[in-house]
Amino acid sequence: MRDLRMKSQEPRTIFNAPVWIILVVILLLASCNNNNKSAEQTPVETKKNVAVNAPPFSSDSAYAYTQTQVDFGPRNMNSKAHDACGKWLIAKIKTLADTVYVQNFDVPAFDGNVLKCTNIIASFNPKATTRILLTSHWDSRPWADQDNIDRNKPILSASDGASGIGTLMEVARAMKSKPSSIGVDIFFNDAEDYGYTGTLSDIVQVKSTGGDNEDTYCLGAQYWCRNPHVAGYKADFGILLDMAAGHGAVFTRDGTSSYNAGWVQDMVWSNAQQIGFSNYFSNQNTPALTDDHFYINQLAKIPTIDIIAYDATSPSHLFPVYWHTHNDNMSVIDKNTLDAVGKTLLYTIYKYDAEHKAQ
Repeated sequence: MRDLRMKSQEPRTIFNAPVWIILVVILLLASCNNNNKSAEQTPVETKKNVAVNAPPFSSDSAYAYTQTQVDFGPRNMNSKAHDACGKWLIAKIKTLADTVYVQNFDVPAFDGNVLKCTNIIASFNPKATTRILLTSHWDSRPWADQDNIDRNKPILSASDGASGIGTLMEVARAMKSKPSSIGVDIFFNDAEDYGYTGTLSDIVQVKSTGGDNEDTYCLGAQYWCRNPHVAGYKADFGILLDMAAGHGAVFTRDGTSSYNAGWVQDMVWSNAQQIGFSNYFSNQNTPALTDDHFYINQLAKIPTIDIIAYDATSPSHLFPVYWHTHNDNMSVIDKNTLDAVGKTLLYTIYKYDAEHKAQ
């Protein structure tokens, strides 16, 4: 954070001057300090009350999009199911978005494998300078390292992957039916869940980047941050979805979001509560997380938050009980949760749009 304190003046500059000069200098310093503070505040100004006319969100549709991905089987990196699902996602989102960008790239993983990755970015109103970024990962975990059985086998990742994409696909369908005047970019990021933790020590041998290193996760997001789909890409803010579809999910204020994009978190949580979803969006502050939003904040410099389920009672004391287990299947997906998240996203987009029109 930039130091806002003014440099001290030489004593003779102020204290040897006439009283009226001293008063003028004090007022100027106070004004300068206030202006500097204003520059450090959130870029979003207080807006007038506006009518928000968001298109309807269908939880049935979001559920179907989620089911379709799961029906391919585990979409772990370099698998046939991953390739087939990627082709379906690209073909489907092209029917909804104005422009679709596809990034094909290779990245080395911690175990020495080279991952064949595909980032998919769907742009709505691509010429608009006011933009919002929405993102979720579409790959699935290659191991059930938090399970007690078949720990070396890939999981379906219905919630931790497919549901976020399913929600964003339905948001895209809704936006196509009622375009906004601002730009929205929907980013399906790849290779998020191929990271190493100590729970893999008896399953996978570390060969390259190694160690219990959080940077081995979120590889697609890291690549995109360094190689955006449009040179110099900027967005006013971003929203990440991760495990945002389970039964009884509660989304808390994770520390990474609060620190890097507190004003975005305040806005989205307030919007959710305004439209009746306060039972999902809790004001509880919880630990900082290294997820895709961490890299988007640090590398792309886009203030981005994470809508992610928190469960202190689970074995991980952090994520839902099905996290990285074979129980992450369609049985954990709740249409009510999909509805809460999807409607909050659309309300946020169209409210932001209406506020900019009112300026």
